[in-house]
Amino acid sequence: MERIGGVIIVVKNRKKVARQVNDILSQYGDIIIGRMGIPYRERNLSIISLIVEGSTDTLGALTGKLGMIEDVEVKSVLITKE
Repeated sequence: MERIGGVIIVVKNRKKVARQVNDILSQYGDIIIGRMGIPYRERNLSIISLIVEGSTDTLGALTGKLGMIEDVEVKSVLITKE
């Protein structure tokens, strides 16, 4: 079943993990509808917001891989596509 959702990725050490995060996002580029990245300099964070569409398994794999990276936190919300 296809789902639409949003994923928020908070990166605490951009210089250390940016390549890993971008490699994973590239692997799942076919389910990413939109992406916005914002540097939050006051808190030394980078925040990436994604709009995604895909199966629960694929979305879970994406967020799971990102969540396994040290200094990265991921939260997602999904709805059933009509």
